[in-house]
Amino acid sequence: MARVRANPQFCSSKNEWKMKNNNERTAAVLGLGMMGATLAKLLLAAGYEVTVWNRNKDKSALLAEAGATVADSPGAAVNAGQVIVMCVHDYAAATSILSQTEQSGWKGKVLVQLTSGSPAEAEQQEQWAEALGARYLDGAIQAAPQQMGREDTPLFLSGKNAAWDQALPVLKVFAGSPEWLGIPAGLASSVDLATLSGIYGTMMGFFHGARIMEHAGFPVDKYAALLSGILGTFGEFIQLEGQLVHQNRFEKSESPMSISVDATARILRQAQESGIHDKFPRYVAGAFREAADKGLANEELAAMIKVLRG
Repeated sequence: MARVRANPQFCSSKNEWKMKNNNERTAAVLGLGMMGATLAKLLLAAGYEVTVWNRNKDKSALLAEAGATVADSPGAAVNAGQVIVMCVHDYAAATSILSQTEQSGWKGKVLVQLTSGSPAEAEQQEQWAEALGARYLDGAIQAAPQQMGREDTPLFLSGKNAAWDQALPVLKVFAGSPEWLGIPAGLASSVDLATLSGIYGTMMGFFHGARIMEHAGFPVDKYAALLSGILGTFGEFIQLEGQLVHQNRFEKSESPMSISVDATARILRQAQESGIHDKFPRYVAGAFREAADKGLANEELAAMIKVLRG
């Protein structure tokens, strides 16, 4: 590994941490995209001995200047840290990188995988890590790089309790209150996919609304401001409907299905009459029409889950 000399005062501080804590405050970061580089910077600022590795070494330069050690290989990075943090493009890239490490270098360490993937991929990687004597946590970051390190940064982890305990000090550097979901390891990925589903559904609705506003000659930025003002109340409604789904209670309470059947039909009709793109409202109106056809019109909106359950 190549050590780049940094500010002497910073190095002195780092050496004090190392002497007092042995290897307890050592971490490695594999992958230095925007998020990975941010995680490494946060660890350096928190006083950790940080070793970094990236395919493109040019991305390591600024971190080296800040006091990080730049590893020549993924294996050298793993050998240098007790908590190994990984954040790369996908699990195919992660698997390729991890295959370049020495099996003996993993014993007693914990791999915190913050690469986005599927629940099955997370559970397969847990098996790989445990076979080498390491612990494994899978994580979902639901924030932009500039939002990391805050008390309200959303960071969800899943895996065994021992892995959570070992990695927690590092995780608290990334988010003030990281949340452990428990086992299996794929739970964090499931939460990531579920929340993204809600976000993308909302964004597609927003963009279709923008087309309605453009057709009506209303400024889209003002429409966005109006919608954002509604979303707080809408969040409370989502929580209520979620509770009803969890309890399997579908009797009418807040919002009968019939209201949404009619409303989504109107949205579709407006799109067709005005000639704007109608794929999104056609899907949504079709789903609510299916619910009505199944006899759910006089039940609570939460009964839509029955249609999706098949």
